[in-house]
Amino acid sequence: MTVARVYYMYAKDGMADELEAGLCKLVDLVMDNLEGCRGVEVRRDKETAGRFMFVEHWDSIEAHKAGAAAFGKLNIGSIMGALDRPPEGYYFDNLAERRP
Repeated sequence: MTVARVYYMYAKDGMADELEAGLCKLVDLVMDNLEGCRGVEVRRDKETAGRFMFVEHWDSIEAHKAGAAAFGKLNIGSIMGALDRPPEGYYFDNLAERRP
């Protein structure tokens, strides 16, 4: 089973659309450039305006940390400019998953 790295991100007032667009572009940047990443999801909170969840699925915590070291080389300026505060990041074990 993989490990999930979950980030909660909050947009500056009036910048939710910009953050959404940047996070959607980030999916391909992560998947195409960081080894050990097995999937990425972007979710927008339906109840809290401007809150997003960015979920990465990694082979292991070590794989994520190695990817994080290379992450600084990716162009993510549009995301950083739209964030209200630094992302909150957490590791979760994947216990069960099923999709049709």
